[in-house]
Amino acid sequence: MVAPTEQGLREALRAIRDPKSGRDIVTAGLVDSLQTRDGLVQLTLIGERGQAQLTETLRREAQLLLARQPGVTNATVILTAHRAPTEAAPKPAAAPRPPLLADVKHVVAVASGKGGVGKSTTAVNLAVAFAQAGHRVGLLDADVYGPSLPRMLGVSGKPPIVDGKMQPIEVWGLKAMSIGLLVDADGAMIWRGPMVISALEQMMSQVAWGPLDIMVVDMPPGTGDAQLTMAQRVSLSGAVIVSTPQDIALIDARRGVRMFEKVMVPVLGVVENMSSFACPHCGETTHLFGHGGARREAETLGVPFLGEVPLLLDIRETGDAGTPIVAAVPNGPAAKAYAAIAARVLAGLGGAKQTGPKIIMD
Repeated sequence: MVAPTEQGLREALRAIRDPKSGRDIVTAGLVDSLQTRDGLVQLTLIGERGQAQLTETLRREAQLLLARQPGVTNATVILTAHRAPTEAAPKPAAAPRPPLLADVKHVVAVASGKGGVGKSTTAVNLAVAFAQAGHRVGLLDADVYGPSLPRMLGVSGKPPIVDGKMQPIEVWGLKAMSIGLLVDADGAMIWRGPMVISALEQMMSQVAWGPLDIMVVDMPPGTGDAQLTMAQRVSLSGAVIVSTPQDIALIDARRGVRMFEKVMVPVLGVVENMSSFACPHCGETTHLFGHGGARREAETLGVPFLGEVPLLLDIRETGDAGTPIVAAVPNGPAAKAYAAIAARVLAGLGGAKQTGPKIIMD
């Protein structure tokens, strides 16, 4: 089947008329951005404030039309609010903002559909495992509301500023930055979305990361502003989804996979955390949260299964003490599990394509 092209899809969209101007939506300037990759299509339409019903009708019509085009497997149309374009003064095309982290070969988002599944612990230990394998690694804490990396890495204090740029903290063979290093550790982050996005972008653009092989980004749980900003402003090489085996966690993990698919970011695979518990006294293995659920979910979603991480007291204790388990007990079962997962992620990156920053919305 012939893959759809942006030009062909724009021509197809000319069949939809803008009721307000009478022109097709392409000529009327309502098509803000259109991207397609591997049959996935994402379109952003300009919607006029105060015309919600009209613009929603156009959105649905455009989504149905795109979904019917040959080669399209999934079509998503979203709205962004701009001033309405006029014939006398058409809206000038906005200059594209340069992508962030341009000196990083691969940016990997470690994400989860919900909190409490060990996402940050996984991100930290994967980053250290990458560094132990000889790679230049950065670790960015994008979980602005709940920054935990300073504690897990055993670092504190505000980063120094040299030539107008913050210097990342160097620890465990990698470079790290977190909003937790910039604010009071006991303060509540009562920030609205724009403040969160501004802080996230500053930690990417105003930090002297230097050239890196891999940047691991510890994402906040869910599918909100931070995830969309990373997809829009960074050339993400892929995403790693962390879940526990239980059904309620897998439901949210499924949403995380679908979110990255919609913004055309490759899903490198799923990690099953807290997969099994071995009693330190009798050695009996218990599956407190079930077992194998993440593997089955990965198979259902058609994405790789990266591996299992056991539920061990050592992982919690070393994390609380500021020494990642991969560094504290490098020959233990947890470190071996993380190292194996890191190797599979690296193998996935070898086949992943960086597609450039995604749709930029005001």
